[in-house]
Amino acid sequence: MTTPVLNTDFPGLKLAARGKVRDIYDLGETLLIVTTDRISAFDVIMNEGIPHKGYVLTQISAYWFRQMEDIIKNHIISTDVADFPKECQPYADVLAGRSMWVKKAQPLAAECIVRGYISGSGWKDYQKTGAICGIKLPEGLKESDRLPHPIFTPSTKAELGTHDENISFEEMCRICGTEISTKVRDVTLAIYEKARDLADEKGIIIADTKFEYGIYEGELIIIDECMTPDSSRFWPKESYKPGGPQPSFDKQFLRDYLETLDWGKTAPAPPLPEEIVRKTGEKYMEALVKLTGKGI
Repeated sequence: MTTPVLNTDFPGLKLAARGKVRDIYDLGETLLIVTTDRISAFDVIMNEGIPHKGYVLTQISAYWFRQMEDIIKNHIISTDVADFPKECQPYADVLAGRSMWVKKAQPLAAECIVRGYISGSGWKDYQKTGAICGIKLPEGLKESDRLPHPIFTPSTKAELGTHDENISFEEMCRICGTEISTKVRDVTLAIYEKARDLADEKGIIIADTKFEYGIYEGELIIIDECMTPDSSRFWPKESYKPGGPQPSFDKQFLRDYLETLDWGKTAPAPPLPEEIVRKTGEKYMEALVKLTGKGI
């Protein structure tokens, strides 16, 4: 098994932030985003990495960013290391395939979630209240049912190690402004509907996903990642059957394993068996191949 890239350290480059998965370097007017093989669950970073995960996430994001250019611009300048600034070139071997040279946007203070199917925390919310994030839904829905229409359910952006909190659209308007929030909601739903139909043709159901946006030179753009197995629930269409949880191409497989442990979902993370690491990696790779037709 290939040794995973858990951290990057590039002398001469300024590390601006280290998130759950990505290391971000400040290049002055632009940013270098490096997607590592780290994996988190329940907002806790696992000790083990998933080999090639950073490559998979970067390639899937690049694929979706291209597909959505008719709806909204994105932050990518290039994903080809040969195009990167000269100070990045000594690290080309590590950067290849898992990094993006991007515009430096001002991020919005909310994460933008869209749900097309009822699952996860949305299913728990519906069971208690008949609604998801305050949005009333029809009675009698089963777990994993397709919703009558996709719904937009924003959340706060939590600090590393803490949990995001769902907020209403009205609260997002108070935080970000009504005009920009309305545009974000409409763009998010348009992206999801286009992606849902494209993925369906390739045998993948995108049950839900989340996006981040930023302002660049006065214009709204999409940033960070785009519809990866980290930010989405991907289900195999061929085995889809409402009425319970679905098998997945994403880290739900890892979450399901962790749910079987006597673990309080706080750091430190429990050790992961080699089999769980391997199978998680296989699911990520399968998603890449199904979506793009290309592997490593």
